[in-house]
Amino acid sequence: MCIFCQIVSWESPSWTIYQDDLVTAFFDYFPASSGHLIIVPNQHHQDIFDIPEDTLAHLAKVSKHIALVYKKTLWVEHINILQNTGSRAWQEVFHYHMHLIPRSDQDNVSLSWKTNESLRDNYDELKERLSKKLK
Repeated sequence: MCIFCQIVSWESPSWTIYQDDLVTAFFDYFPASSGHLIIVPNQHHQDIFDIPEDTLAHLAKVSKHIALVYKKTLWVEHINILQNTGSRAWQEVFHYHMHLIPRSDQDNVSLSWKTNESLRDNYDELKERLSKKLK
């Protein structure tokens, strides 16, 4: 059983702040900033490809609800909401999850990449290929 499944089932200690029938939210054990949360589905789904759409929609609603509580209660005006799928995208626990990371001038969070403007050269071809499938 993965660590997030253990947290959801209360078999592993955590700082859980929210739980309903579909999702659980708890403070990250390795926080990037004060109040850094992990929001997970209660059922084990490995990644974005595996999670049912209704569960994903509920998880998004809960993340907004928590963000609004942070704003009203902790006066947080800046938040990163991140989801990583696959090891090359920094997924370390293979149970779908979202990070809610409150931001401040004092945090030491860095989320950056080097822009590669030459990739725009492929946008016309990518648009053609993807647009057909997305209709």
